[in-house]
Amino acid sequence: MPRFKLVIEYDGTPFVGWQIQSDGLSVQGALQDAFFKFTGERVRARGAGRTDSGVHALGQVAHVDLVRDWAPGRIRDALNFHLRPAPCTVIECCAVDETFDARFSAVARHYVYRILSRRAPPTLDLNRVWWLTQDLNVEAMQAAASFLVGTHDFTTFRASQCQAKSPVRTLERLDIVREGAEIIVRASARSFLHNQVRSMVGTLKLVGEGKWRPGDVAAALDARDRTRCGTVAPSSGLYLERVDYPSDVYVRISI
Repeated sequence: MPRFKLVIEYDGTPFVGWQIQSDGLSVQGALQDAFFKFTGERVRARGAGRTDSGVHALGQVAHVDLVRDWAPGRIRDALNFHLRPAPCTVIECCAVDETFDARFSAVARHYVYRILSRRAPPTLDLNRVWWLTQDLNVEAMQAAASFLVGTHDFTTFRASQCQAKSPVRTLERLDIVREGAEIIVRASARSFLHNQVRSMVGTLKLVGEGKWRPGDVAAALDARDRTRCGTVAPSSGLYLERVDYPSDVYVRISI
């Protein structure tokens, strides 16, 4: 069966997350319904990451198998027509060979977390940032973040319901920068644990407020104890920015 790779962006606010749930609208469900309206096929869209309720995506990736080898541009345009009015768009569609897997073929995932630090509340970015009225010490947050980069047991920063077999992950990047009134956190790894990024951001906020010292984050990590984690940051500020794959090895020529 012809396989296709999709790159998708969405506003996670009205969704229960990527994965189909018993109640509520999911990104996966909306996409599969759009495929049915377009092709008449009941397909399963397999995503690169299971974003939680309220989490956004700039470059989520999924793959689907279809009976017919449609032109990728036609798939993209038809899906976007049938996805309306859900805040979800297929940015790209390309034909790939059957060895491509949106989840298991990925070599890196990149997340962005946006904190708006100002007295006035957001209007255009409502439900798209974590609004804080106090200023944060970005330099102290970056110093604390350096303790988390590398290969560690991230049990402290792992949701209690996380289903990963191992809490060990290699965090390639955790950078914090100020951009105007926003504080941007960028995290990169091959894979993340459930709630890992939001747990790390919530803990780093304590450092930015002066309630924790950078060394306290290292101690929390070493404790391997979920109760040592700071408050988990809200989902509204988190974005799956992009997912990386080996260059062009899976692309095939479609009609």
